[in-house]
Amino acid sequence: MAPRGFPYDDLQSFLDTLEAAGELRRVTVPADPTLEISEVVTRTVRAGGPALLFERPTRGDMPVAINLFGTEKRMAMALGVDSLDEIGERIGSLIKPELPVGWSGIREGIGKALQLKSLPPKRVKTAPCQEVVLKGDEVDLDLLPGLQVWPGDGGIFHNFGLTHTKHPETGKRNLGLYRLQQHSKNTLGMHWQIHKDSTAHHAVAERLGERLPVAVAIGCDPVVSYAASAPLPSDIDEYLFAGFLRGERVEMVDCLTVPLQVPAHAQIVLEGYLEPGERHPEGPFGDHTGFYTPVEPFPVLHIETMTMRKKPVYHSIITSKPPQEDHGLGKATERIFLPLLKMLIPDIVDYDMPAAGVFHNCVIVSIRKRYPKHAQKIMNAIWGAHLMSLTKLIVVVDEDCDVHDYAEVAFRAFGNVDYDRDLLVTQGPVDHLDHASYQQFWGGKAGLDATRKLPSEGYTRGWPDEMVMSPEVVALVDKRWKEYGI
Repeated sequence: MAPRGFPYDDLQSFLDTLEAAGELRRVTVPADPTLEISEVVTRTVRAGGPALLFERPTRGDMPVAINLFGTEKRMAMALGVDSLDEIGERIGSLIKPELPVGWSGIREGIGKALQLKSLPPKRVKTAPCQEVVLKGDEVDLDLLPGLQVWPGDGGIFHNFGLTHTKHPETGKRNLGLYRLQQHSKNTLGMHWQIHKDSTAHHAVAERLGERLPVAVAIGCDPVVSYAASAPLPSDIDEYLFAGFLRGERVEMVDCLTVPLQVPAHAQIVLEGYLEPGERHPEGPFGDHTGFYTPVEPFPVLHIETMTMRKKPVYHSIITSKPPQEDHGLGKATERIFLPLLKMLIPDIVDYDMPAAGVFHNCVIVSIRKRYPKHAQKIMNAIWGAHLMSLTKLIVVVDEDCDVHDYAEVAFRAFGNVDYDRDLLVTQGPVDHLDHASYQQFWGGKAGLDATRKLPSEGYTRGWPDEMVMSPEVVALVDKRWKEYGI
């Protein structure tokens, strides 16, 4: 059953729902966006605590909403479901009659699902996000309570800005979630990584010698905020996906000074452009990997116009060593995209991306093993599946292993492996933020076959049976448990 108020009109309505459910706490005392808020949020996340609304940040002109997605429960509330698996099941049921083959088929499958069950964005002429308009010298990013999260950060960062661009030649829109370093009162560093679609848009604009228009929306409704983080194929519109998740069209409004559209009910919108060829040092930044990413040159967003609501709420997120709030976002992606991954690799039963592996470092996969070296086939298939190509370690277990029970997975991986035969080592692309690879963007990967080994794989000793208590004795002890007085 969808929570009260879903689909949410805006960020405020989601906050109201969280508060009514006891999932939001208001911090009414002053708190400093430089480091102090970060420490408070980190402790709250690690205690499994609520979403927070800092009503009196000591910098900026508006409250800060944070840790909105920090638990699976709140992530499900954000997407209007009781369980995150429900969304994946909806997608799977729509495309199941015609199982496509290969990644191009996955794109077609998603497109079919969206066409069947969602509505395109709806253009409106006026919007709450444009109640206040600041132009030229009036633009001042210091109005926003941007965060410095860690002592070694290069300054203030805006960590939940939804970045809108268009392909300069095709007009195809992209919505992405990238960190934004504040360089001055009207410029931001655009940290979009090498594998991101907006990077491709910028590369085309630079080849043409043109400015690239950009619009950043801060404080959108939670479904749109999630859609910006989802690893969709480049030809799938994020707002069509958001419409599918919401079951209702997303209202969009034309920007005032750039040829882009943004969510009408956003809290704040920044409109501007990137000058071709311009770069500025960006970083360091304490990222979700748990380490500082180094200073690198990135494009600079020049903001010409800043619009906002009359009483906006600023939305942000803390990045750190896991566990942190992005666990909820990552878990949603894991569950929503499971049916699509199973379409590409039908032998997959389930998978888990541990938060400790910051999602792309490790993937645990269970399979129905049917032939020799089946696990190795699965490993290579995963490394060929869109952004799953960035996975560094794949652990493959049998279908009777619960991939979400890390103790059970470790038992299989530690005990079922002959590292001379069951370890596959290869090379391939790694995440832009990966610090362990000896060169940037590519490095070593490993696949661990922790399945039961077959005689046809050269295992001739006869695989032993795992010890399992008889059901009759389990039932007997269940019945008599209170008698034992334990």
